[in-house]
Amino acid sequence: MEAANTLGQAIIERPPARPRADRSSIQSVDRALTILNAIAESGGETTLTEVSGRIGLNISTCHHLLATLMKWGYVAKAPGKRSYMLGARTVQLGLACLRQVDLPRRAQPYVERISAATGETVHLAVLQGDHLVTLLKREARHAVRVDTGAVGQSDAVHATATGKAMLAWLPEDEIRRLVTVQGMIRFTPTTITEFPALIEELRLVRRNGFALDREEFLPGVICVGAAVRDHAGAVVGAISASTPTMRASDEHIARMREEVVAATRALSVELGAQITQAAALDQTSVTVA
Repeated sequence: MEAANTLGQAIIERPPARPRADRSSIQSVDRALTILNAIAESGGETTLTEVSGRIGLNISTCHHLLATLMKWGYVAKAPGKRSYMLGARTVQLGLACLRQVDLPRRAQPYVERISAATGETVHLAVLQGDHLVTLLKREARHAVRVDTGAVGQSDAVHATATGKAMLAWLPEDEIRRLVTVQGMIRFTPTTITEFPALIEELRLVRRNGFALDREEFLPGVICVGAAVRDHAGAVVGAISASTPTMRASDEHIARMREEVVAATRALSVELGAQITQAAALDQTSVTVA
């Protein structure tokens, strides 16, 4: 399309320039992401010719890149049309991003509920990449409280109740990879540092529906944690309550467990998880060894 300037000269409108690749970028990845952006900017659906013209790539190259994006679910063919649209995988990524941002806000009332019922320190944690990250912390209401550290990243996924509550539902190969990357650091004399022992511990977590940290991360601190699930049944985080051993009677641990499990189940339902009666926890047998 041409337009006239004030001097009567023709001005040719060119497609928007593609982001300039630097030496650290990979051309094919740059191009694939540029295609996704082009589809999004076109309202979520466009044709091969329109994509090619918009980003300045030849049709053959665009076709091959679109085929690859379709293979991975990032692009799909529009039903009954010769056009392309954003695929379901982009929706999943968007939901994952929103969940990460929204989870602390959604979890806040449940964290407060556990804190009010137990008086103890309560944490919300997630797995981000290869690390355990605490997103939210509510300090204990008791005069004597445990110092569990600040909100942020930790390498104690194998030694904490929140970490074990999430690890328990991962494939064994992924568990091995995570603890290999982090190293099974010995924080206290009771920290589990052997992989077979950790796998056995995680089997108990799956069976019981909750995880225990018996002075494995901090001396003198007992924690109870349980996983939070989303609408697809995937574990998206964990909540735990921590108490000093001076208050860790069987009755108090049972109360903490009941509150944590009830809160994580309620939050999971709020996030769309289908919690069946068969998954209900038998709350009659917990003890702290």
